[in-house]
Amino acid sequence: MIGVLARDEDCNVVAEFFQLFKTPWEFYRVGASYDVVLCSGTPVENASAPLILVYGSESTPLDGNGSSKLGLHSNVLLSYFESSIPIYGSCLAFDGKGGPLKFSGQQRSASGETRSGTQTIIRLGYDLFREVGHLLTEGQPATCAQFPTLELHIHCLRNLIVGHGIPLVEIPPVPKGFSFIVCLTHDVDHFGIRNHCLDHTMWGFLGRALVGSPIDFLKGRRSGRQVGINWLAALSLPAVYLGLHKDFWKQLDKYVEIEKDLKSTFFVLPDSDNPGAGAPDQRSKRRSAKYHLAQVRHQLRTLQQTGREVGLHGIDAWFDERKGRDELERIRCETGQSDVGVRMHWLYFSKRSPELLENAGFSYDSTIGYNETVGYRAGTTQVFKHLTTDRLMELPMHVMDTALFYPAYMNLPPNKRSSAVDALVENCERFGGVLTVNWHDRSIAPERLWNEFYGRLLDDLRKRSAWFATAADVVAWFRKRRETVFEHVPVKRAAARVHVPTGPSGSDLPALNLRVIRPSPLLAAKATDEPYESRDFVLSSGVAEVAI
Repeated sequence: MIGVLARDEDCNVVAEFFQLFKTPWEFYRVGASYDVVLCSGTPVENASAPLILVYGSESTPLDGNGSSKLGLHSNVLLSYFESSIPIYGSCLAFDGKGGPLKFSGQQRSASGETRSGTQTIIRLGYDLFREVGHLLTEGQPATCAQFPTLELHIHCLRNLIVGHGIPLVEIPPVPKGFSFIVCLTHDVDHFGIRNHCLDHTMWGFLGRALVGSPIDFLKGRRSGRQVGINWLAALSLPAVYLGLHKDFWKQLDKYVEIEKDLKSTFFVLPDSDNPGAGAPDQRSKRRSAKYHLAQVRHQLRTLQQTGREVGLHGIDAWFDERKGRDELERIRCETGQSDVGVRMHWLYFSKRSPELLENAGFSYDSTIGYNETVGYRAGTTQVFKHLTTDRLMELPMHVMDTALFYPAYMNLPPNKRSSAVDALVENCERFGGVLTVNWHDRSIAPERLWNEFYGRLLDDLRKRSAWFATAADVVAWFRKRRETVFEHVPVKRAAARVHVPTGPSGSDLPALNLRVIRPSPLLAAKATDEPYESRDFVLSSGVAEVAI
């Protein structure tokens, strides 16, 4: 059991952190018995736990006679074995050898350790919960998108505990029988080039198809076959407008063919010719859709019949609760779904958006991500709850096709496209959680033709034993994990008792694992960043007790 002492204003952050690091904990009670006492910003004196972790960049009474402090730094990168952890607040440097947490590229340590009898005190120079709060509210800049920072904080904390001989139990963010979760999503922005006649979208298509394609071929970024497909599509445009040729931008059925039995989620815009209000830039008039829901009604029902989900691609819901309700109701009427999720068009979002979306009635949001790159805006692979909401969950987006391929963004050449995504996949295999992919409706059509990359990505993910689920099912599985509770068991019992909710909710979802993590003296002697052995037990509904 971990006893946590933190500032009152950080209590929501602490509670959310331990939903992501799902292990037994409670707020510190004087006189209670703990295996670990974790202090962040508010140190405790005379604690009797065998391990005390003191986070913070300010001097504390528990610093004692350990390593002397060298100075205060801000916005630094720390090294933890082979991993790097960005710190967005202040961080102390310590003299001496210290622990494995060091300033990147330097020998200075960001941690210090002292021992007194059977008690070990580890001093870490940054405020853990302030860092977590920053990630879940402000997020990471695009320059740090590649770091799963919140998962690395959990990883470091887990290893510090187990590395000092204290076993742990936890419910990892991995369904039983799978290595991680994949959520395939599609933003439906256009649904047909026939809706675009003599506008910027049509002219942009022609320019990229007729001129851009040959230039990309000369640069080695396209094949001759792709150039031919784009030219033929451009030449067929008059026939498409006259209704004599199939609209090559209507590709929703093609996604079903490519994905086969895999589940996915399609976010559709609520109405046409509405650029929205409150836009933070001058391009808002180009934000409007040219299709309306009646045009896609048949395709949406076909998608639902194949087990796929339909959500809202919101226009004004991010800043206006009333408009959010109107947009939500349109999707409910078209789909018959009671629970509806949302991803905002162009990823518009504000600090008030979570509360507004929750009040409007949405089940989850999937807007938190980057337009310009791939990675972890909130620093996590996991579904989380915003600190200002009671029920609305956030399914972060990690990979978007336009970020990978657009000239204004990453503009990756063919030989580097896979590696950018592979790193994110490997993080999911390492830490668990979900990889959320966004492939737009027209991205497998001329002139983009990003279908080959998408198909190869799916093949690779299939081989890695991932669970493919709709956004709603991913969120439901994480809710089930959140609702699972560790019951209090005296420390001396060396056991964990877990209560898994019963009932129909989540009954068709993969089971949870209970992971028992025990120290490994052999691995600890090798100075590895994972000095433990683990074993998983399946959690079914009801109460389970496992020896630690």
